[in-house]
Amino acid sequence: MNILFRVAALALLLAACGGARQDFSAPRNLDDACAIVAERPHYLRALRASERRWGVPVPIQMAIIHYESRFIGDARTPLRYTLGVIPMGRQSSAFGYSQALDRTWEEYQEATGNRRARRENIADATDFIGWYSTLSQRRNGISLNDPRNLYLAYHEGHAGFNRQSYNAKPWLLGVASRVESRAIMYDAQLRACRRR
Repeated sequence: MNILFRVAALALLLAACGGARQDFSAPRNLDDACAIVAERPHYLRALRASERRWGVPVPIQMAIIHYESRFIGDARTPLRYTLGVIPMGRQSSAFGYSQALDRTWEEYQEATGNRRARRENIADATDFIGWYSTLSQRRNGISLNDPRNLYLAYHEGHAGFNRQSYNAKPWLLGVASRVESRAIMYDAQLRACRRR
């Protein structure tokens, strides 16, 4: 009986690991919001839950996730190298769908009381984006329907946004404009397939 229990427990553990791992890969078609939520229905449930709680529209959350991690649950920043070959650690502590930094994630956990939140969990990541965006609204006066400026505050932090540090980064202004365009595209797609 003991060996049967061990075999069953091992099979369950392997099945759980295999199922969770699938979520770390990107959906097949990142340019089609309807395809994304059809392939991963739990994404839409998480996005809608965050929208209900924080007021940030689903397409804006999706556009931010797209540019932060391409919907890869365990995304990390690239490694830094010295002398071109010796790894010196990651460029930052950004991790997961939302690419939240360690310290900002800890602030989120403390503020929401969700100490078990994980950056590689889509529900926690979307909740984080909603939480951070409402802080951007409160601290920086950004509308929750303004994907461009929400993204700039998300990337630069609230103090950086107030200092307009993004103006010294033309590449970032380009990304923010692409986030805005993608949010508009995702919104139109979700309305067309009646997921909005």
